[in-house]
Amino acid sequence: MMQIQFLGAADTVTGSRHLVTLGDQRILLDCGLFQGYKALRERNWAPPLFAPREIDAVVLSHAHLDHSGWLPGLVKAGFTGPIYASPATRDLAELLLLDSAHLQEEDARRANRGGWTRHERALPLYTRADARRAIAKIVPLPPGRPLPIGPVTATLTPVGHLLGACAVTLSHAERTLTFSGDVGRQQDMLMPPPQPLPRSDVLLVESTYGNRRHPADTGLASAELAHIVRETVHRGGKVLLPSFAVGRAQALLLVLQRLKRAGEIPATLPIFLDSPMASAATALYTRHRRLLRVPQREITGLYDGVRLIADAAQSQRLAASRFPSVVISASGMATGGRVLFHLKALVPDARNHIVFAGFQVGGSRGAKLVAGASTVKIHGEYLPVRSPVSALEGFSGHADADELLAWMRTMPGAPQQTFVVHGEPEASDTLRLRIKDELGWPARVPQHGETVNL
Repeated sequence: MMQIQFLGAADTVTGSRHLVTLGDQRILLDCGLFQGYKALRERNWAPPLFAPREIDAVVLSHAHLDHSGWLPGLVKAGFTGPIYASPATRDLAELLLLDSAHLQEEDARRANRGGWTRHERALPLYTRADARRAIAKIVPLPPGRPLPIGPVTATLTPVGHLLGACAVTLSHAERTLTFSGDVGRQQDMLMPPPQPLPRSDVLLVESTYGNRRHPADTGLASAELAHIVRETVHRGGKVLLPSFAVGRAQALLLVLQRLKRAGEIPATLPIFLDSPMASAATALYTRHRRLLRVPQREITGLYDGVRLIADAAQSQRLAASRFPSVVISASGMATGGRVLFHLKALVPDARNHIVFAGFQVGGSRGAKLVAGASTVKIHGEYLPVRSPVSALEGFSGHADADELLAWMRTMPGAPQQTFVVHGEPEASDTLRLRIKDELGWPARVPQHGETVNL
């Protein structure tokens, strides 16, 4: 028997958690944080819809927090088994989980000091000690090497998107399930294209961009960024790039270096990377550079002329400065971290420009700004948004709808059932229809908390 419980990233694009029962083994695919709308974020605090102590193992597709960020909560709730992930995912997850715990501790302290909490005392979802306990359980699993988990065999297949990202295939008694994780693009700036799918009876496929196509010309986003930088510098402003510290920050550094070499932006323009985690992640990208499609000289030159901001005092001085520059700071959806201090300083001034270069989850501060919000709430204060705000879709690390379908066509034969997950409702249903009409495969969008027996 095969049973799947959809405990996250079902009818939404966040909180990836899928509990698969094969025989007597209970394996959790991903264990992500819910992000975006408050109703979703509150799920992070709710008791899980399963018994953590009864889970035999977790297998991670990749390190992004919407796929790995609730691991400390899982361990805190009683999970004692191993967590399997590719070696690069293990390294990145350590950075992300410790940073996530630090931010939650800081946010709780700040809320208590500022009186922003409605509770008697704000508490973090989990602490750095909880994160360290989860990290200690991560066991590296090289892609392509089958791993027995009791009578179940788990195998990882690289899918681009992010350093170490893989699809997960579980096999048991001639029954096979593949979970896509997040699928990368054919022409990604950093990562090779996704490897072909294995034969599977059941497919769980992401649908982040299930109703959209990326621009055909991948250079358009770079050209648009160059134009924004030139115009902003000309009027004496700063360009702020809220960025995911892992993956997106490295892609933006690569683009900015290429624009400087091509003379598209001033060679002397100050570029700041205000994210210690992004700096550490860049070192990991250099260590794992054999996994990338970028020439070694470009990876080792990402920091050429870039000023790294180490501590909070430097970050605050940079936020208060008024000279033309480009600032890359985390987080990518402006949900927390140092980027908030830059936003507070920059959004009220029309000389500046805020540029989001990645998917913005509904309900996040980034999504509201991209949608044209006239005010933004930061640290309990509402600020007028006078600076221009742009979204550059061309930097996405997700496959679009056409690329997802092309990747699914690499599967030898049709699956018996396809579940479309990890997407906003419209995106998931649009991809479901295309799978049904163009591939002829049975497909459906599961609901949060649903259990399916196969």
